[in-house]
Amino acid sequence: MKNITRTVWILSLVSLFTDTASEMLYPIMPIYLESIGFSVLLIGILEGFAEATAGLSKGYFGKLSDNSGKRMPFVQLGYGLSAISKPMMAISIYPLWIFCARTIDRFGKGIRTGARDAILSDQATPKTKGEIFGFHRAMDTLGAVFGPTLALIYLYYFPKDYKTLFYLAFLPGVLAIVASFLLKDKKSIVTKKVSTPFFSFLNYWSSSPLVYRKVVIGLLIFTLFNSSDVFLLLRAKQAGLNDSMVIGVYIFYNLIYALFSLPIGILADRIGLKKIFVVGLGLFAIVYIGMSFNTNLYIFFGLFALYGIYAAATEGISKAWISNITDQKDTATAIGTFAGFQSICTMIASSLAGLIWYKFGVAATFITTATITIFVIIYFLVAIPYPQNPIRKLTNNG
Repeated sequence: MKNITRTVWILSLVSLFTDTASEMLYPIMPIYLESIGFSVLLIGILEGFAEATAGLSKGYFGKLSDNSGKRMPFVQLGYGLSAISKPMMAISIYPLWIFCARTIDRFGKGIRTGARDAILSDQATPKTKGEIFGFHRAMDTLGAVFGPTLALIYLYYFPKDYKTLFYLAFLPGVLAIVASFLLKDKKSIVTKKVSTPFFSFLNYWSSSPLVYRKVVIGLLIFTLFNSSDVFLLLRAKQAGLNDSMVIGVYIFYNLIYALFSLPIGILADRIGLKKIFVVGLGLFAIVYIGMSFNTNLYIFFGLFALYGIYAAATEGISKAWISNITDQKDTATAIGTFAGFQSICTMIASSLAGLIWYKFGVAATFITTATITIFVIIYFLVAIPYPQNPIRKLTNNG
């Protein structure tokens, strides 16, 4: 833990508080929206629009952060918007207001993502990226354990009192805002002022290192077929788990994810980020094949445990990998651009999964995803050379 600096600790606590607030609402969001008159179609449009906003803004604000040489204003504003969006959801039930509140939440995520990950990258050396990003993911994911647990406890004593839960979720959000102001930008960051059109981050693709483009292509192909976790939970419910058990298995998955993120990050620094990422994809394929046929409760918990280890081996590791193969001055742009494309692919993935599920059944949905994942593993093994030397100051595309 000697590599975990004060800055990394504070940023990780900010993420922990924010994710606790968000995940308090995750289990009840669809129920609440239906209770105030939203149809399933309208919920889908709302979530799609909100995620599209987050996706497009990640690349832009990452580029803007690099161009301005500043990080903390984006982090503070991003977390601040996400915090105030929580009580906004309960103030009014008019659809336009709900759209505004939900979009503000996702817009906040888009503003902060690239700048925050660039700060994490700057706090590490190329040999400690896995540990730093792994620690941050562990703390962030603990919020996904605390949040749903707090929501379940509250709703046990106050059933269907959803509005109060939105107000309560504001409290950890406030803690996140306060903690973010304990950090300041480094004075050493100096860049010339340049204009930053909204889609200017797209230009980075052509000027980025070749290995970055190869890695991101593989990541996006995988994302295109990696649908929302909701489908895994739906599969568990379809197999006979009741609502409480479904939420319980979701909390269990996040607990495994949080516990394994740091040790896997440290291991990745020792044996290679690419190796760990590929192993993670292998676990993902096993989980999806298992989900295709399993109906046993205990095996479901085993599969969700493997799914947590897969997440620990890929989420933070992918960002650590990207930050190691791009120029330091472009870190926020590189991660923001990837995260933006990833958000768009995630939306498409869920639509594809829903379509395959509807047309061909649950087994076809999971087998298709597992098959594509195996091809992505082969792509990474063949197309991406190993090892890749970390790029800190880059002057060309090679």
